[in-house]
Amino acid sequence: MPDIITYEEIVDLIKSVHVIQAMEDAFIQYSNGNCVVPPVGELLFEKPKGDTHIKYGYIKDEEYFCIKIASGFYENSNLGIASNQGLMLLFSQKTGVPVAILLDNGLLTDIRTAAAGALVAKYFAPKKVSAIGIIGTGVQAKMQLQYLNSVVDCKEVYVWGRDQNKAKQYQSQLSSTYNVHIALSPKELAKQCNLIITTTPSEIMILNQNDIMPGTHLTAVGSDTAHKQELDGNILKIADIVISDSIPQSNSRGEIFQAVKSNIITQNKVIELGNALQNPLHQRANDSQITVADLTGVAVQDIMIAQAVFKNYITKKKNYDPL
Repeated sequence: MPDIITYEEIVDLIKSVHVIQAMEDAFIQYSNGNCVVPPVGELLFEKPKGDTHIKYGYIKDEEYFCIKIASGFYENSNLGIASNQGLMLLFSQKTGVPVAILLDNGLLTDIRTAAAGALVAKYFAPKKVSAIGIIGTGVQAKMQLQYLNSVVDCKEVYVWGRDQNKAKQYQSQLSSTYNVHIALSPKELAKQCNLIITTTPSEIMILNQNDIMPGTHLTAVGSDTAHKQELDGNILKIADIVISDSIPQSNSRGEIFQAVKSNIITQNKVIELGNALQNPLHQRANDSQITVADLTGVAVQDIMIAQAVFKNYITKKKNYDPL
């Protein structure tokens, strides 16, 4: 019988996980060929608009393999429930026996995505960040900023969202930590910020080449299907460094996929994140460079975070003495 770990337990257990370091380890393992990660399975819905991703795999010589199901249904807010839903399943790598069901409601996916954003900012953002730009106003838009706090010393933030009321709510919710300005357009935001994170499910490009200042780093996390796009492909063309969390995945989804499909860049320009983390020559060299990280989300992130939570759960369970 697998252990069932509730959302409330996961919220507590994740506090002891060094998530950014776990993501760094995950991407290095992936790029070094130590993982088995099949192509993403996905279901796309129209009425209402939504998508479900099935990501799965294992790290060689680890104890477990993981299957993650994560959904995003973008009209859920009208029903008073979160857009992101899902769970993670852990199995023994030796026997195939299910060991844990993590009822995270998509939380671990959100956390590992935000931690990956902080990781790429650590290596690719300019040393002096004048202002942080956040495009989008949802859960991921908040989490990206919260995880950035440990790696970027900047409190000036510009936010843009299609719904100005949600932008105002975002401003209010984060005003105790950041000086949050509401931008009237993505272009206005880009002219103020040299670190920009895009977090929307847009299928129409939001930022154009001419919007981007020299020295800007962009992290795109919203474009995780073949139909989504947040960046003008010409931004990737003018970029000095283009990073993909998974080159195989960028053949079928994400900003790199869109730019290659449009013959704006070739895959030869792209560096995989795990390789760049191990080679300073593939990292930002100066504050005038434009850098782009395209994060479509890789199963190795889910494997790493799920097993870290489960190991904390087992440790806590062993240490629990009802007497």
